[in-house]
Amino acid sequence: MILLNEELIFPPVEMANKDGILAFGGNLSPERLLLAYRSGIFPWYNEDEPIVWWSPDPRFVLFPDKLKVSKSMQTVLNNGKFRFTINRAFTQVIQNCKTAPRKEQEGTWISPAVQNAYMQLHQLGHAHSAEAWLNGELVGGLYGVRLGKIFFGESMFSKVSNASKFAFIKYIQQLQKEQVMLIDCQVYTSHLESMGAAMIERKKFIELLDGNV
Repeated sequence: MILLNEELIFPPVEMANKDGILAFGGNLSPERLLLAYRSGIFPWYNEDEPIVWWSPDPRFVLFPDKLKVSKSMQTVLNNGKFRFTINRAFTQVIQNCKTAPRKEQEGTWISPAVQNAYMQLHQLGHAHSAEAWLNGELVGGLYGVRLGKIFFGESMFSKVSNASKFAFIKYIQQLQKEQVMLIDCQVYTSHLESMGAAMIERKKFIELLDGNV
């Protein structure tokens, strides 16, 4: 594991430890974040810690054509209960992701510094949100970073049952139309596994990034 300074570099991802931690320190400038994503690296740390950069092996991903939509979710998609939008409420989405309660997790990793960093990326056209609305109220959504044919998912939230799933499915379907070839889910969750996400070797993940971001 390497301690970064202000120089805009990362060590090779193969230097990550068995947990996937590659480096500490540095900053959350747009330039560093974009370099990280293009290199198969992402930040994830608690507010009172130094920045921690990860590149786990294996990597948890979803190929859009492997997306699984249950019968119950297909009904939700068809019944018109929710309204779907893209990039209509990025600030609200990241704020809701920050404050959403998480099972087995105290607090949030989305500190003010992280929030500001991704809002900068949004203003630069790299970070995007997808939203689910119910009766004019934002009730679910997700945000992440889009580079070329890859979408790097960061966080999602839901205030109403199925709202985040609705936004996720609709967004993946839209990205597939735009020929996005891979969704980076970063680390395992049973929720995303049930929707088609799976583990691949980090080497394969890095190969997929090459020429597509």
